[in-house]
Amino acid sequence: MPVDDYKTFSDVKLCTLLKASDHVAFSELFLRYNRILYIHAYKLLNHHEEARDVVQELFTALWDNHSTLIIQHNFAGFLYASIRNRIFDMLVHQKVKSKYVESIQRFINIGVTQTDHLIRTKELKAIIEKEISFLSPKMRTVFELSRKEHLSNKEIAERLDISEQTVKNQISSALKILRKKLGLFNFLIYLLFY
Repeated sequence: MPVDDYKTFSDVKLCTLLKASDHVAFSELFLRYNRILYIHAYKLLNHHEEARDVVQELFTALWDNHSTLIIQHNFAGFLYASIRNRIFDMLVHQKVKSKYVESIQRFINIGVTQTDHLIRTKELKAIIEKEISFLSPKMRTVFELSRKEHLSNKEIAERLDISEQTVKNQISSALKILRKKLGLFNFLIYLLFY
């Protein structure tokens, strides 16, 4: 069959030939619809490369599935619907991908923030522990029972067999020393979190 004859064939005839693996029929359908499908895709996507790619993918799929092709009457309608569906799927996929990327970025940001916070907390705790270790043994014991074991002044006094006033004085002195050595900001953090 001469190639020029294909230009006169209807879409239905060309689809029948395409189903029988006729490369010339496929080429004729491509020439008829490639440009108008590209324009249609570009109007929907507003992106030249994506429009070109989606049309190319449609024609590739058309050839890959030509033997099972079932088109009743309106080949152009089939192509337009196929392009529209492919674009819709592409946009949904991009939206899902975008949400996934945003989710990962949030997770990374939170992880970095939490890691940074943990490192700073650990460093501050080490500094505070070092300063506590410099307190006199009796003052350190009273302070640690108060702040680490959360004992009341009365419980500390009973445990160490000293007066409650001595416990108060020791804690007050320890707090003054630590505040002076650590600075007000670090000291307040210590009081809030330890």
